[in-house]
Amino acid sequence: MTKLFETPLYPYQSSPDQRAAVPVRHPVVIIGAGPVGLALAIDLAQSDVPVLVLDDNDKVSFGSRAICFAKRSLEIMDRLGCGDMFVDKGVVWNLGKVFFGDRQVYEFNLLPEQGHKRPAFINLQQYYCELYLVERIRALQTAGKPVEIRGGNTVTALERKVDHTHLTIDTRDGAYELEADWLIACDGAGSPTRHMLGLDFVGRVFEDNFLIADVIMKADFPTERWFWFDPPFNKGQSALLHKQPDGVWRIDLQLGWDIDKEEEKRPEKVIPRLKQMLGEDVEFELEWVSIYTFQCRRMEKFRHGRVIFAGDSAHQVSPFGARGANSGFQDADNLAWKLKLILNGTAPETLLDSYDAERIYAADENILNSSRSTDFITPKSEISRIFRDAVLDLAEHFDFARPLVNSGRLSLPSTYDGSPLNGPDDPALPRRTRPGAPAADAPLDEDWMLNRLGTGFVLLGFGVDVPQNMTVHGVRVRGISISDQALNPMLAERYLGSAKNAVYLIRPDQHVGARWLRFNEIDVQAALARLIGRNGEHAQ
Repeated sequence: MTKLFETPLYPYQSSPDQRAAVPVRHPVVIIGAGPVGLALAIDLAQSDVPVLVLDDNDKVSFGSRAICFAKRSLEIMDRLGCGDMFVDKGVVWNLGKVFFGDRQVYEFNLLPEQGHKRPAFINLQQYYCELYLVERIRALQTAGKPVEIRGGNTVTALERKVDHTHLTIDTRDGAYELEADWLIACDGAGSPTRHMLGLDFVGRVFEDNFLIADVIMKADFPTERWFWFDPPFNKGQSALLHKQPDGVWRIDLQLGWDIDKEEEKRPEKVIPRLKQMLGEDVEFELEWVSIYTFQCRRMEKFRHGRVIFAGDSAHQVSPFGARGANSGFQDADNLAWKLKLILNGTAPETLLDSYDAERIYAADENILNSSRSTDFITPKSEISRIFRDAVLDLAEHFDFARPLVNSGRLSLPSTYDGSPLNGPDDPALPRRTRPGAPAADAPLDEDWMLNRLGTGFVLLGFGVDVPQNMTVHGVRVRGISISDQALNPMLAERYLGSAKNAVYLIRPDQHVGARWLRFNEIDVQAALARLIGRNGEHAQ
């Protein structure tokens, strides 16, 4: 992997912008070529929105970092054209096991339900994620799509204006300036953009430290997520084991609060800890070591005029539950289609208020679940520890206790209940696909439902004929009519329940916008107007 870490993927090149007499204006500028920034750039470019990505680096990140990519992220990657690359390389898993001391307490399957294209999770090092996203951008560039990455371009200052943001960018050839109609900060947890604007997080920092070690070894552990409470090799603490591609294993070991972080990262300290866990005879090689502290925090607002924050720059959670990169992908998924509608004049800027409403709702949900996980994993009092240990003892024998065990409730996409964009709902239809929920996958005509949805607004008719094309307020809506003959039991269960027919309006991010039992063009027009921020306006 050393060669991958050292090879510039988007090396610095002088740009005509650096020689312009006046700052060049770009519709969208993204700061940060991590997973979230790259995914957002792809989404915009696929919709022919010109986008420029600025990054102070020129290569993939070092170390595995984010490794657990959830089913919803893989579905987003499918829509972005790189899902197969992720899954073909990644380690697929659905099963997790929980241990207390030296005994297994119970196991769980994250996707027991059949009829989904993608698994519950894959494990894939973040450097591969970034590599595949950059390769997808290169393919889009070859196809003539308007996307550019500039490595070695460090944003050093910014000034917010009413209708744009003015940027100062440093390069090895000197500084230059440019302007962005919309600036998206995807520059990570330490976000320089956030600091330049004098903004901060609100939330909790937990008093504990964890060692992450990526270990290259040959091992016969199964492809499962293993989590230990109070293991014999790390008494009084916790541990986590995950398999990654290329014979790399992720090991997390709880260390406690009062430690010397630099000292704990030294191989002389790490290797004995790992031998206690793996055994003295197991041969392994350290690839990457890091220490992290739990943080469950977010910005009070993600949108600040023409500057918008996404991913870790907007919110942070503990790594248990795999909510960091996965929620960041969902930020990008939520933001891209709204920016496109605003930039082409179809929607007002106020549509972006719904980005704040929906993604802050999702961040709070993730922070709540992550905080609960952290409190269970690292009890803050003796009575909390007694309760936790009693739950673990009971869970080995009794089903009722198992939902109380919290070794990191794993990432699920947020359902935007209460979103200002949600349209009408019929309570006769299944709750899982209510307005605000991500559309459920299922087999459909030798394909998959989410593949058929693709990108854009879609009107789904189950046992109901819907128009193949509608244009409302300048927005095209593609219609898919699913006949009774094509309606298999999995589709029926997920979209109809006990109803005979249904009509669904699906957003470009594949979340449900509205649904009815029958088709009515005026109702669809009104729901679409609401989705694009033009609620109450008559269709043109």
